Amino acid sequence: MSRILLKSGTVITMDRNFPNLSKGDVLLEDDRIVAVGPTIEISDAEIIDATNTIVMPGFVNAHIHTWQTCLRGIASDWTMPEYLHNMHATIGPNFTPDDIYISNLLGALNQLNSGTTTIVDWCHNTPTAAHSDRAIDALQESGIRALFLNGSPKPDPKPGEKHFSEIPYPRFEIERLSRDRLSARDALVTLGMAILGPAYSIYGVSRQDLQLAREMKMLVSMHVGGGAMVVPDGFVRLADENLFSDKANIVHGNNLPFDQLRRLIDCGATITVTPEVEYQMGFGNCLTGCLRRLGAAPSLGSDIESAVGGDMFGVVRIALQGQRHADNLEVLHETGKGPEHISVTCQEALEWATINGARMIGLDRRIGSLTPGKQADLVMLRVDDLNLFPLLDPVRAVVTQAGIGNVDTVFVAGHRVKRSGKLSYRNLERRKEQLAETSRRILSTVRLDPHASTPALPKGAHATESA
Repeated sequence: MSRILLKSGTVITMDRNFPNLSKGDVLLEDDRIVAVGPTIEISDAEIIDATNTIVMPGFVNAHIHTWQTCLRGIASDWTMPEYLHNMHATIGPNFTPDDIYISNLLGALNQLNSGTTTIVDWCHNTPTAAHSDRAIDALQESGIRALFLNGSPKPDPKPGEKHFSEIPYPRFEIERLSRDRLSARDALVTLGMAILGPAYSIYGVSRQDLQLAREMKMLVSMHVGGGAMVVPDGFVRLADENLFSDKANIVHGNNLPFDQLRRLIDCGATITVTPEVEYQMGFGNCLTGCLRRLGAAPSLGSDIESAVGGDMFGVVRIALQGQRHADNLEVLHETGKGPEHISVTCQEALEWATINGARMIGLDRRIGSLTPGKQADLVMLRVDDLNLFPLLDPVRAVVTQAGIGNVDTVFVAGHRVKRSGKLSYRNLERRKEQLAETSRRILSTVRLDPHASTPALPKGAHATESA
């Protein structure tokens, strides 16, 4: 049995039944949190001095395409049509299984380094079983907690081939992964499905994919945004068939009509917001405000590091201030003057990135807060650093002031993956060299189109397709 006592830190619990502590202790035993309190006396534990640190749950990055790590910044000036053509039709097909591995490995390590302990890895560049396997290898090697959402690529069809919108999710692959690689539902890396959904596939494909996810009893996620949906009324029709539940996740969804959004929320579906990419690529206002009016709340993700930074400090900040800005404009329009009170608190925004992300993936009873009995997924932030000193309010400091440089120590399931500001992973420099070589090789083989347009659907695939 291993016991670790984090002593005299400022504790943010993210559990409304356990108040934050300006000075408190957190006791870990093996992979669990066993006690949180003002003072814990124990004689047989390793003591870690948490003075001048904030102890809090690790972030949950609820949507990230980790396979794009080797392409950092390449899409920072792209619109959605340019991204779809350049990334999926042009660059993606050039990835080997080992390219997926090194990108996923360094991407996951970067998340740990940045204070994120759980990621939802939306892996939709897996044309072969080997690509999926190497992606999983990397996640397991990194030490991160991950929900691996296995998807399918979206290349331009060759002559005689079907458009990707007409191709159902491959049953044999999800059955193989659930039987062989990721059969344990309580492991650090678990399995879910990333499907096209009615925004990107014909109705019959969406129905078949959701039926498969229900049969497999897995979380299923789908993109909505960046343009007109293939089946505009698809969500309502699928809801009428009882194919949405709390295991269904919608990413973005900015252009969903309010009544459709209400219907999805009533079915139990969750919404993940990735604010920076949504703003860049013209998706429209984030759904945080609509969700709040419906009595729901988003989870947050960083999305594509090919376009934006991957750390959750930035994601939380953009999501919060973007919604405050939208709310302020609404008040200005209605009253002719600025608001008298802030619309969204820092506490609420931090919930989006911790406990609500855990709830989205069905793990809120295991992670997302510093609650005794939960897994020991937590981070320690240095508060004597210049950007956080003096510490007046810990939650506000995390949301509006903190950054990657403050992340001192990270635990995942009680295992210390970062200590004293350095990752525990060995051979990091060698892995960085491999990532750079992968990036150079892939980009040397492609010719990018700076004026790409969204690929047209094939003849016969259209918004009213039903089979």
